[in-house]
Amino acid sequence: MQLQTRMQREVRMLQTDPPPGVWAAPKNGERLTELEAQIQGPKDTVYEGGLFHLSVDIPARYPFEPPKVKFVTPIYHPNIDPEGRICLDILNMPPKGGWKPALNVSTVLASIGLLLAEPNPEDGLVTDITAEFKHQRQARAGGEQQQQQQQVQQAQDEGPKENSNPAAAAEGGSGSAAVGKPDQAAAAAAMAAEQAAAQPAKRPRLALRK
Repeated sequence: MQLQTRMQREVRMLQTDPPPGVWAAPKNGERLTELEAQIQGPKDTVYEGGLFHLSVDIPARYPFEPPKVKFVTPIYHPNIDPEGRICLDILNMPPKGGWKPALNVSTVLASIGLLLAEPNPEDGLVTDITAEFKHQRQARAGGEQQQQQQQVQQAQDEGPKENSNPAAAAEGGSGSAAVGKPDQAAAAAAMAAEQAAAQPAKRPRLALRK
């Protein structure tokens, strides 16, 4: 009875407030312990645009045991094997797993959606797919690092060029300053002329005849 009540609440929550990109409902609209679910492929991933079907079976001891979730739609993923089994910690009991009675089906489906967006190659389920994923990630990281180094070098090469002749720059600056102040230069010249006119003229010395 407790399981039925809890699943009624969880199904209602899945239908009224589902995680982004997730849909789930009882199979044939009847049995609450057998659900069918759909997850949309996350954006900016190789799964974008895909719609993946899953089966969700609720055990009799739920929520003290995790639900059994499998992919029905075939998918190429390092944490999902060809039979649709999923390597996710919250789908397993402690101490190896991370399932807790406080979790629910909505949390599990949301976590699977995140697993599609961010695969975990450190806990891969399919050896060859995991190795391929690690290789591609390392190659992508190396390419991004090389691109950043090229951008930095290009920015250094195209940086502002300073004047290599500071004396010429100083001379040019002083000249522009003089041109910018013509009134002061003219006033100084006029003052010098007035001072010269005010001084008495010196008489030339005559040579004495013997």
